[in-house]
Amino acid sequence: MGNMWWSKTILIGAVVAAVLLPLGALGSRFGLWPFTTGFVFLGAGAVVAVAATLLGIVGLIFAAARSLGSEFAPLGLGAAVGALTLAVLFVQYNAARSVPPIHNITTDTADPPAFDAVVPLRGEGANPHEYDAEQPVGTRTLALAQREAWPELATKRFAVDLDGATERALAIVDAMGLELVNAKLDAPKGESIIEVTDTTFWFGFKDDMVVRLRTDGDGTLVDARSVSRVGQSDLGLNARRILTFLAQFEAAVEQGAGAAAG
Repeated sequence: MGNMWWSKTILIGAVVAAVLLPLGALGSRFGLWPFTTGFVFLGAGAVVAVAATLLGIVGLIFAAARSLGSEFAPLGLGAAVGALTLAVLFVQYNAARSVPPIHNITTDTADPPAFDAVVPLRGEGANPHEYDAEQPVGTRTLALAQREAWPELATKRFAVDLDGATERALAIVDAMGLELVNAKLDAPKGESIIEVTDTTFWFGFKDDMVVRLRTDGDGTLVDARSVSRVGQSDLGLNARRILTFLAQFEAAVEQGAGAAAG
């Protein structure tokens, strides 16, 4: 008996499910539709993937019982592609559950860096750009939820003057591929402010980050805050962005100190 239509249909369904995921995300990324429509693609992909996986497994059992060897390949491939699609979705779901549902992260919850030039770029309907440490997050506050998830996020002091710190910070945000929006050096106040925007590859979400550098004796205090424009949970991306910046800043300072000593 030749290949049956239902085995091919299951395989095609699994492929469609796999395609819906990047299609929804990239369509949002390039402005073909809003991100909410992209999420609909993901939901549809999940439903089709579940159906393809289950029907593929049932089909394999049926084909084995009826000795339909020609159906094994499309059914097995369909079930595998469906299961792989579900695995990708599960990884994202698990990532969302592993961090608190917050999107406004800072190294200084008592005196967070403030946005300036970025504010008008965020547009209507965007998440608030202010930081409210007492904002309820479940049974906790925003500040407490952040400290529990990322206790390493804190103000850092580096043995470098403000000019040197500002130069290093600008080089780092450029190396990170962040779009520079504003860079302001207030020498009399002993402070520099750098504002940047990051656009995610999937969906094209825009997150804004502000870096604050303040003179502290012969060194510089470094703070940062990163905020998503839309969405409730950022999957930990804003915290990772700040931690990446601080790690690269520390490496740059150490490299500069080593070069000076040499």
